Amino acid sequence: MSLTRRALVRASAATLALPAIIRSARAAAEPIRVGWLATFTGPLSSPTIGFDRGVKWAVEQVNGSGGVNGRMIEVISRDTQGDPTKAVNATQDVISRQKVHAIFGPVNSGELLATTPIMARARMPSLVAGVVNSLIDPVKYPNAFRVTPSNAQWDDAVRNYCQNIMKVKKVAITADATGYGTSAHDDSVASFKKAGLEVVYDAVIDPAQPDVTPDMLRAKNAGAEVMVSWTVSAGMAARMMNARAALNWDVPIAGHPALGTGEIGKLVDKPEYWEKVYQVGYRSCSYGPDGKLPKPNQDFVDSVKGKFPLADTSLWWIASGVDAIRLISEAVAKTGSSDSDKIIGYWNTLQMWPGLYGHYSFTPQEHNGFLGSDVVMSKANTQRDGAFDLAPGYV
Repeated sequence: MSLTRRALVRASAATLALPAIIRSARAAAEPIRVGWLATFTGPLSSPTIGFDRGVKWAVEQVNGSGGVNGRMIEVISRDTQGDPTKAVNATQDVISRQKVHAIFGPVNSGELLATTPIMARARMPSLVAGVVNSLIDPVKYPNAFRVTPSNAQWDDAVRNYCQNIMKVKKVAITADATGYGTSAHDDSVASFKKAGLEVVYDAVIDPAQPDVTPDMLRAKNAGAEVMVSWTVSAGMAARMMNARAALNWDVPIAGHPALGTGEIGKLVDKPEYWEKVYQVGYRSCSYGPDGKLPKPNQDFVDSVKGKFPLADTSLWWIASGVDAIRLISEAVAKTGSSDSDKIIGYWNTLQMWPGLYGHYSFTPQEHNGFLGSDVVMSKANTQRDGAFDLAPGYV
């Protein structure tokens, strides 16, 4: 049977269209690959325990519900070990070899200082869980969106608590010797002095230093009325608390959220050494007068109890991991694409996006999305299911 000219044209068109159809089908079935870079091992690994649980839980929820437009989420994890060089290598690997569509992490600001320019050159959608102020610049890094408070917001909360609630005038400021710690130390010293408080002692300390008693003694002799601590190392924080007790010094400690991580409870020599310690906290992860969290967070805690531990980490770390996966999956779902520009473009439209950790608002000109009013201070040793009571003095 001979083909008519019209049939031949139709057959030829169908043949030419076949590769495009196949490519489209493959793209629809392709997993959404998320690079997850974090300090899984080493002295700075405390936050990753919580972040990782949140990431895994959120991925299970999305994939268990059929994925995003039929596409599963595939998480490609890399351990940066708190080392900027390893973080750079991991970033290059997940971008160039693993072909990820978006990256969450690293979660240590010192590593992010080294990796953020690399992600920007690749125009890789990046959710930034680091607080160093310079990490966010929509002109230099149009791909990077901060999903935590900035260091300035953390510092504001600590300084306001020290000055306006504890009513102290003389402070000592310490930080760990990482890229994050050094930056936090410098910013904090400057802001406390600008506010009119006297910084009587300050130091940047190796987080692996086995004994911090000399630093604590210098701060005590200088007349410090509060110790301000900027470290993610639970070991270093616990050594400060043990040294404070050994010196019979009843000074409060205030600072980084890691002051409340569950690991500290295992590292202090006595439970009472963890008293009078106040950490940066969040309204979403703080118990109200009724002893409950805000409803979305209380519902989340109730749903995951027994599925993974909550007592050895901070709820906000878990909530941040959940929010990161949801932000990525929602961008793909709403735009119908895992293309970098589509994801970035979608994030730029978010206003008061209701996350478990906080509310996020982004524009092309502003990538610091976390609300300052969501940042509070918490009593570090009151952890229940990873959340905390508000510090004394808050209404």
